[in-house]
Amino acid sequence: MRLPDKTTTIEDALAGIADGATVMIGGFGVPGTPFTLIHELVRQGAQNLTVIKNDANETDMGVDHLLASGQVARLITTHIGLNPRAMALMNEGRLEVEFNAQGILAERVRAGGAGLGGILTDIAEDTELAEGKQTLAIDGKSYIVETALRADVALIHANRADAFGNLDYVATARNFNPLMAMAASRVIAEAEQVLPMGGLSPDDVHTPGPFVDHVVELTQISEEYAIVRR
Repeated sequence: MRLPDKTTTIEDALAGIADGATVMIGGFGVPGTPFTLIHELVRQGAQNLTVIKNDANETDMGVDHLLASGQVARLITTHIGLNPRAMALMNEGRLEVEFNAQGILAERVRAGGAGLGGILTDIAEDTELAEGKQTLAIDGKSYIVETALRADVALIHANRADAFGNLDYVATARNFNPLMAMAASRVIAEAEQVLPMGGLSPDDVHTPGPFVDHVVELTQISEEYAIVRR
């Protein structure tokens, strides 16, 4: 059996992302954020997106480009405090923002990738974050039901990939990327280096190829990636 070659152009990889799609975007600040894929998503112009990302990046970086172009209707995140545009859009009622504790966001994505309906937690009990959410009592203790998160598309950044889509990440750039690669119907990975089949040692594979649909090799590293230059 011959494994398929999933390498493609960035234009073809992102083609067909529909208006109203839910898009997971990996990254924690700069490390692990797929800046090049985000720029192509902006260029292709899908509207009314729900974006799931740990943060809103900073002005003129990453997710901020999607906010500036008016493509995001809803942002599911942990914080937006480094992005004045995101705060202004939220306060003006032009952007719906759903806040999560950081660990809860990660667990909701993990649950989506594992095929679970959600998780039970007492984090955020009796706070605004729990308003409107279902609760369950188990052995006399109350738990909030945090529903699983899945997406139509996940955009992730890897250090290296092979042509089949096996991925490895470097240090903290791993963050949300492996979880999101398991929790989306279509997974697009940008990689700083694409190797031939077998080019990655099995011990170096952090996301197995079956989770990945498209691989795009980065031809240049823009200034947005500067903090992760090694």
